[in-house]
Amino acid sequence: MATEERFVIVGASQAGTGAAQTLREEGFPGRIVLIGDEIEFPYQRPPLSKDYLLGNAARETVYLHPRQWYLDNNIDLRLDLAAVGIDRDAHRVSLADGSQVRYAKLLLTTGSSPRRLPLPGVELHGVHYLRRMRDSDSIKTMLQTTGRVAVIGAGWIGLETAAAARAADVHVTVLDSAPLPLLRVLGAEVAQVFADLHLDHGVDLRLGVQIAEITGHHGHVDGIRLSDGTRIEAESVIIGAGIAPNTALALQSGLTVDNGILVDEHLQTSDPDIYAAGDVANAFHPLLGKHIRVEHWANALHQPQVAAKAMLGQHVSYDRIPYFYTDQYDLGMEYVGYVEPDGYDQVVFRGDVAQRQFLAFWLREGRVLAGMNVNIWDVTDQIQALIRAGAPVLPDHLADPGRPLESFIAQ
Repeated sequence: MATEERFVIVGASQAGTGAAQTLREEGFPGRIVLIGDEIEFPYQRPPLSKDYLLGNAARETVYLHPRQWYLDNNIDLRLDLAAVGIDRDAHRVSLADGSQVRYAKLLLTTGSSPRRLPLPGVELHGVHYLRRMRDSDSIKTMLQTTGRVAVIGAGWIGLETAAAARAADVHVTVLDSAPLPLLRVLGAEVAQVFADLHLDHGVDLRLGVQIAEITGHHGHVDGIRLSDGTRIEAESVIIGAGIAPNTALALQSGLTVDNGILVDEHLQTSDPDIYAAGDVANAFHPLLGKHIRVEHWANALHQPQVAAKAMLGQHVSYDRIPYFYTDQYDLGMEYVGYVEPDGYDQVVFRGDVAQRQFLAFWLREGRVLAGMNVNIWDVTDQIQALIRAGAPVLPDHLADPGRPLESFIAQ
């Protein structure tokens, strides 16, 4: 491979930086241009709603690499610079400063952005979203000075920020239109665990509600009004209503987009010289036999390794089982697998649910689709193996802590 060959990565994220690192580890001798629209050096996102937000992690620990690493690996890192266009015929990326950069292969790791709610009052001072480091910094500062915060959205970001606010002794109201938090992700059986967790820690859960507006006084938030007229006082509002993939660049260039940039199991787009990875990629999963888009850290960590190797011509596929984790109060959890809403017919618990020390398994026709360990550790490998095996299990046996998980894998 000619040393003058240039690979360009748009998105100086966990995924983009991971791809650059893999390219060098695999011996790619050419130029690597890593383009990011943030002023910060590439960093990890999970701490932004966890340890960093809680003040338990120093800023420097969130960065993926020190400045010298990019110099040592001859990576042309261009920060605070957005990519605004792709000329696929000319193999050029146009940048916001008017410059262009040629590519032999291009990787899009443009990530996602918070969904903006069409609510009156969202432009008031005191309304926060959480996606970037500056957002986490802003919320961290707010939690030191406010007494009451309302969180719109009982998903992962909403619940993690609620937990951080309670740790700061802030009164928290969480609002969601669903009857339980995380209902679409976990189903009613396990979602109740998280409802009880937050209730036990003093969160005012308002579920099954519709929000009419965010109210304010002199340009600053002072509360939320529900559609039934109920008013909730709040000095600040955090909106955690999910994220949407950043596909504008892909759409503009004519790539196939469907709930993200559509890619195959090699993370290759409809253009053979362009790849995508991370939140923005809707990838075909060989094990599941369909396209899925996973908005979690593990994808951003592992997908770019496959994308980088595929860009180098290696025959590789991404078939990792989806994984995510959360830490809220005294509950630590890991989840592996993939289950769509109503895609299972049974949940099997193993352990003590009341004490929040248990495993949960989502089954369909006796086969394990996903598993979650709560305050029990070093079992994710066994759960993944159980999912891959695809063998039917007896629910009563699976619920028995006395039966090793390995015994089900061997069936």
